[in-house]
Amino acid sequence: MDTHENPLILSSMLPIDAWGLEPLLDVSELAGYLGVPVSTVYDWRTHGKGPTAYRFGKHLKFAVSDVRAWVAEQREQA
Repeated sequence: MDTHENPLILSSMLPIDAWGLEPLLDVSELAGYLGVPVSTVYDWRTHGKGPTAYRFGKHLKFAVSDVRAWVAEQREQA
C-alpha cells in the first residue's frame, strides 16, 4: 500500500503538529486502513469493541496511537 494512501504509515513519518497533537483518523479512514466497512467500525463501538475514539459533536476521531495499540491487542497467540 502506498504511504500516501495509508494515514497510519504517513502519520508515523510526520512530526507532531505545532499544537503538540498527534494525527486523528475519522471513521472512514479507520475503516479503509483496516479493510472493513464503515458499518463494522460503528458496530464495534455499539458492542464496546474497537479502538477508543474521541467525539467532537457528531464526529468520531481515532488517535493513531490508540489505533496502533488496539491493532496490537488483536494479534492471535500462536
